[in-house]
Amino acid sequence: MLNVQNIFKDVKNLTAKLIEVGLSSQQNFPTLNKLSQNISEISYANSSDLSIALKNVAYQDIYDELDRGKNYNIKMIDGALIQLLYRFQGSQLLSHRLAFFSSPYLESFQNEPELYEEDEIFADIIAKNIVAVPIRFDYDPDNFQEIHHPRCHLTLGQFKNCRIPVSSPLTPSVFIAFILRNFYNTAYHLYSEQINFNDQRFPETITEPEKNILHFAIKSPSL
Repeated sequence: MLNVQNIFKDVKNLTAKLIEVGLSSQQNFPTLNKLSQNISEISYANSSDLSIALKNVAYQDIYDELDRGKNYNIKMIDGALIQLLYRFQGSQLLSHRLAFFSSPYLESFQNEPELYEEDEIFADIIAKNIVAVPIRFDYDPDNFQEIHHPRCHLTLGQFKNCRIPVSSPLTPSVFIAFILRNFYNTAYHLYSEQINFNDQRFPETITEPEKNILHFAIKSPSL
């Protein structure tokens, strides 16, 4: 069974690997803090109030606030911000918040493509039709309402009621692999073996009615 130490080690290793392959331009290594006798939180050094990311304000303002406060685990080479936050009670996962904030300033790449077009890693981010959209995977069983608020769900953009069911909580490796494969595909193919993603999984938490609607699924560990 996955525990807080497994997840902390995974975040730490992924941070080091993203630095090693040149995909991280700035970073905060993870911290493991005791909030009470049996509640532990995996966060990062500059973690602070994240409510800005949930407010009804312009996306660029949200991004600027997070970037200015270095409120992230990883800042990618194109400016995208990645957050990986977990909370455990003993060995039980209580919640997670895994977020990807793409940079609203891709124009600097797009307007001078000659500076980047020879570097194939940038090929995925200099297209003129790219739109910056935040992505967040939440595990929030305390607020569970079947279909309306799945235990684990994906939110696209800042849409208040966008909660797409996800079959289980995500490990850091599953989340980072998803981000690289879909948004940095060239880098994913170049470096996935070097990054060496962990293949451990959390147990399934999705309900049968949620499986009957469009959802995201990943194979759960065999029992």
